Parts: sequence; structure tokens; C-alpha cells
Amino acid sequence: MAAADLAGAGFGGAPSPDPEGPDGVRMTWNAWPRSKVEASKCVVPVAASISPIRSHPDVPVLPYTPLRCKPPCSAVLNPFCTVDFSNRIWTCPLCFSRNVFPPHYHAISESNVPGELYPQCTTVEYAPQPAPHTPPPPPPVFLFVLDTCLIEEELAYLKSAMRQALGLLPENALVGLVTFGTQTQLHELGFADLSKVYVFRGTKEISREEILDQLGLSGRGVGFPKGAPAHANGLQQHPATSVNRFLLPASDCDYQLNLLLDELQTDQWPVEAGNRARRCTGVALSIAAGLLGACLPGTGARIIALVGGPCTEGPGMIVSKDLSEPVRSHKDLDKDAAPYFHKAVKFYENLAKQLVSQGHVLDLFASALDQVGVAEMKVAVERTGGLVVLSESFGHAVFKDSFKRIFEKGEQSLGLSFNGTLDINCSKDIKIQGIIGPCTSMEKKGALCADTVVGQGNTTSWKMCGLDSSTSLTVFFDISPSERSNQQGITNQQLYIQFMTSYQNANGQMRLRVTTVTRKWVDSSANKEELVEGFDQETAAVVLARYISLKMEMEEEFDATRWLDRSLIRLCSRFGDYRKDDPTTFTINPNFSIFPQFMFNLRRSQFVQVFNNSPDETAYFRMLLNRESVTNSVVMIQPSLLSYSFNAPPSPALLDVASIAPDRILLLDAYFSVVIFHGMTIAQWRNMGYQNQPEHQAFAQLLQAPQDDAHLIIRERFPVPRLVVCDQHGSQARFLLAKLNPSATYNSAHEVAPGSDIIFTDDVSLQVFCEHLQRLAVQS
Repeated sequence: MAAADLAGAGFGGAPSPDPEGPDGVRMTWNAWPRSKVEASKCVVPVAASISPIRSHPDVPVLPYTPLRCKPPCSAVLNPFCTVDFSNRIWTCPLCFSRNVFPPHYHAISESNVPGELYPQCTTVEYAPQPAPHTPPPPPPVFLFVLDTCLIEEELAYLKSAMRQALGLLPENALVGLVTFGTQTQLHELGFADLSKVYVFRGTKEISREEILDQLGLSGRGVGFPKGAPAHANGLQQHPATSVNRFLLPASDCDYQLNLLLDELQTDQWPVEAGNRARRCTGVALSIAAGLLGACLPGTGARIIALVGGPCTEGPGMIVSKDLSEPVRSHKDLDKDAAPYFHKAVKFYENLAKQLVSQGHVLDLFASALDQVGVAEMKVAVERTGGLVVLSESFGHAVFKDSFKRIFEKGEQSLGLSFNGTLDINCSKDIKIQGIIGPCTSMEKKGALCADTVVGQGNTTSWKMCGLDSSTSLTVFFDISPSERSNQQGITNQQLYIQFMTSYQNANGQMRLRVTTVTRKWVDSSANKEELVEGFDQETAAVVLARYISLKMEMEEEFDATRWLDRSLIRLCSRFGDYRKDDPTTFTINPNFSIFPQFMFNLRRSQFVQVFNNSPDETAYFRMLLNRESVTNSVVMIQPSLLSYSFNAPPSPALLDVASIAPDRILLLDAYFSVVIFHGMTIAQWRNMGYQNQPEHQAFAQLLQAPQDDAHLIIRERFPVPRLVVCDQHGSQARFLLAKLNPSATYNSAHEVAPGSDIIFTDDVSLQVFCEHLQRLAVQS
């Protein structure tokens, strides 16, 4: 395949409508190499991207408890089990144990099998009926933590968003309110006669015990068994009353909360000239976590933090009050010149541990022109499975529409679920290195844990305090065949992996989702073709992006561009067909053809090139990359481009500067932003108002088509992307130009098509990149 073919591959072919299917599992390799050595030669790690509770019409819901294999395996009965119907015995495909069916399966026969044994039901969801006298499921809990160090205009936007949210909450949802500025105020909503507030100083770290003591809740901590009477100050404390003081059903405190919002003012503490406002974000979040831990351990609860600036005092502080000191940049972090960074991260790590042990979620909505500390708070949001939205203002559509989406029901619902636990079980020659994504290792060590750890590892069980239908995780595997399995000499055996996710769904009911997948073992030294046929280049690109993002955070001197280049050269060298030292003979299987292009765009993306982004933005982009599906993550790495013109229907265009033409409109979907770009001629006609004249209806429709398509993209996505509408040669055209392949730059030798554009960059083009790749891949 010539460099031009490599450079132009990947357009025109429509992807399959739903590559994840009911299982929600995509793997980098769908045929697995048999040994550790062969796996390392494959370059791209053996990994799976899984969406544990993705909604799909083909997933059956079974109204009974699952049948499990004997411990320590405990795998759930699945279609890959061998069943001996005459003796009513089933054999587990993971550990080969034989299990007897219990008496209530006595009617089982070849023509009468339960749902979990249907061959097409590799994913099932168990929803056992609750026992007769079980209490109703607990209501969802929302504790809002509002920043008041804002200008009047921003506070007005924030209040308006809060009122809308309160109107959308389920009536039985428990609601609480914490406001913070120089100090933190916890509002006692159950005290109806007048507004009663507990005030905490923002300058010092307050322990959990001190918080509970001040709130009169110290008798009932997480340490007490559920339902046991707890004694505080010699008095018996009723848990219900302590909860009702601070957390009330939305229907009961609607009037009270709206009154509080009306009275809410910007922080009254005077701010000296040349100083930042005094903001104690860390103390406010500690108090929110302490309150929920005392009142509602183990129930689905979310702390929703709405933050409008950096924390400048107390724990979690990221910058001093003096405005002459800028907020830390990437350069400061690289040079270890960010004095508050490590201490703040340590504070949020401890907060994350506390929230995970309580089973609660931290959501972060950060709206400010400067940084607010997302980079430091990332650990607490990610480990608890929280949502994160970064925008410029509480009045911006990115914040307003995203915030509303959390509370919406019906088709627009995010399907927010709580208290998830993921367990993974696999065939004995496979070990688990860890997971990248919104979860926390439960440190449940076992024979399946690998020696090398990636992300959250050393366990076969992970906690996901918050998860939703689009949550995705990346699981890294290690292939370590035992001596015995090598001796058997059985080829083409299947390997099996089972993912079990128990969680509390949006209605409060406990569910167990079980997905069992099988793949083929391949002796890759003898049979390279099967490996190649099973390569998924989209998943591979996303897994590498997540892996290098983690390495860039964890390793100080890690050079991501160089690492990606070396990996790509090794991959092409291993799987390409060529004569040594002759680049013109290089060809590669279509399963790899778009992969170099993905790597070219990944090298230029915001995940690798952090220049021009703040640490907050980088943390935000990486958190979303780590939690979205493969399909969405591919768009983050390599945006999609559609072209609209008079002489053709809307069609995919090359992500190249040559796609710009004066009589075209381009629609760029870069995931975080959606750009509508008008060519020069189109912009001039629009400015002259042709679209308003009856004889130019076709032009009006041409202008409207990309707007409609952009709104379709925006409606389906969370967080809501930023919509940029711009014209060729306008200042905002940079949102498009930054993503295009610079095939024509200011020092290009060849002629540029009239009306097209050039890019002012010294970056190499995709064509040159692929020529170099071919030359290096064929070197002996």
C-alpha cells in the first residue's frame, strides 16, 4: 500500500451500526496469542473496552437469582457451559468444575432450557423479586454544594439552573444544600420556622468526627451496624430525625429551597484589591462527605459540586490569594514548581477513599474563565464514578444543558445508577493487570491478578459508586500460560471471560448484569493471519490513547510521541508485507489500514500535545476519554468531517485542509466541540441575505442542513459539546484548522487550489508521516 493509500484510507466505508452489540465488549485482538512472548510481539496490549450496563433491547431480564459455580470460581451459569441433561450436571467453562443443578431446575431438558443458556444470550440481567416484607428501595440523594464567590451575574445563572433542577427531581428524592465562600454553610432544611445554618471555618481541615460532633450526629457513624441504636451524649439518636434535619424529600422542601435560593447572596467577605476571593472548596466537600457518611452510608447518593473558581484557602487549596501569582500550568507541574499541587491531590485522594467506602459519588460542574482545580479533584471524581463538566460560565449552554440532562427522565435520561461492583473471572491462562476508567480497586487479590499493574489493579473486583448506561472501562490482560496448559498441546481452544456487574438502577432496584465472552487462542508464531483478521483498529487506537494518558500522568519523563512512533513502526514491521529495505513494496492488511492515521491524529491531539491547554482542561479531556465508549473516544482522537454543497448530498470529507472550498459548508464533530464552517462565498451570500429571498430556497436549506445535524449530535451527547459557528478566514476558524491534516502549509511547494486554505504550521502532513513510517518499517 503506497503512502498515499495509507494517508487516504479510512473514508467512505461506513462503520457497522453497533459494533459493541448486546455484550458491550470490544477487544484490541479478537484472536489471542498463546504466550507472553507472542503477546509482546503484538505491540498493542491485549485489552477490552467494556460498557458494563449499556442498555440494549436484546438483553433479557430474568426475574430470579443466578446459578453459580462452586467457590472460589463462583462464575454464573452461561451459554458456554456444557450441560449433561440426563444427570442434571453442568460444567463451568472457566474452571472445568462439575456442578449439580438445584431441585428447582428439575424440568430442564434439551428442549426446555432457562434463558441464561440460550446461545444468543451471552449477556443477561438478573432482577430477582424482592422478598415479601423487604422495605422499599431507598430514594436517590442529591446534596448540592454551591460556590458563592461569584459575580452577581454568574450567581443569577447558577440560581436559575438550580431552580430548574429542583423542578425536575423525583418527588421522593432527598435533597440537601451546602453553600461556601470564605466559610462553609450547611443549611438545616428541616427547621422550617426560620433559616438555620451551621457555619464552618474555611481555613483548617476538619476531621470527620469534628463535623459529626458539631452537627449533633456523632452518635451515628458508619461504624454502627445498620439499625443498631446509637447513643450520642447519653441520648438515643433516631437516624431518621438526623437525616431529616439536613436532607428532605424534594416535595417537602421545595418552598424552603426556593426561598433559600432567593435569599442567597454572593460571598460578603471583603476581597482586597489585587487578591482572589477566599474560597474553601475542600472544606465544603469534606462537610458534604461527612454528612452523607453519617446519615446514609451505603445508599446511592451524589454530591453535586458547582464551582466557579479556584480554592484559595484550607485543604485542597491550589493557588494563593495573591492575583500576581498565576494558577499552576503544565510547565509548573513538569518543573515541580506548583507548591500546592501534591498536597491538594493527597487531600482529594483521602476524600475519594472516604466516598468510596461510603458508596457515594462526587460530580463536578466547573464554570470559570480561569482554572478551578479539576486537575487536583480528578482523582475524587474518577474513583467515585462521578460526572464532570467544564465550561466558561454558568450562563453557557455547555453548563446549562449538561446540568439539566442529569435530572431528565425518559429518552433523554442518562440512566444514572449507584453502588456498582464489577467482578471479572477468566480462563486460567489469563491474568488481569488492571482497569483504566471510573472505578476503584477493591484490593481483592487472587490467582487471576497479574504481577504488572495498569491503572486500578491488584484485584478481581472493582467498586463503581456511580455508573450509567454509557460508562466504559478498559481492562488490561496478561497472558501467562501455566506449564500444564503448554503440555496438553491442544490447539484452537477457546478462552472465556465473564464480567459480572451488580448495581442499583435508577429506580433503586438491585440488578446483576452478567456478560460472558469467548475468543480463540491462536499460535501466532505459526499463524499470523488469524491474529490480523481479529485486530480491531478503532479499539486499539482508543486503548493506546488511554494507556499513554495514564503513563503521561504517572511517569515524569515519559515522551508520548516517541513511544507512539516506536510502537507504530514495530507494529507495521511485524504485520506489514514488504521486501526488506524497499519502502515501495510495503502493503498492510485492511484491518490495519486506518491505524497509522489514528496514530497521526492521536500524536497531534489534546491528549498528547498539552501545550496551549491548562492542566484543568487536560484532566477534563482525559477523564472523558477514559469513561466514554470506543465509538465516542475515536471521535475525540480523530474528529469526523461532513461536507455540504449545492452539487452533492452531505457526505464524509477527508480531515484535510484540502476539503475547504469557498462554496462548501463543513461540519466538524471533535466531540468536545461541534464546528459549522462556512466557505468564503457561502458566508458572503449569507451576509447579503440571499437565504431570505423566495427564489433562493435551496440556499436557505443548505444553510439549515448542518445546523440540524449539529443539533442532533448535541442532543445525544453528555457533556453537551460547545457549538462554534464560523466563517473561512474568521478568528474562530481556528477550531477547524487545528484539527485538519496540514497537507498545504505556508511553505508548501505545490500549488493550493483557488479558494482553499493553508495552515501556518511546521507539523508534517499525514502523507509525509506515512512515507517515513514505510521507510522505517521495512528497515532490516
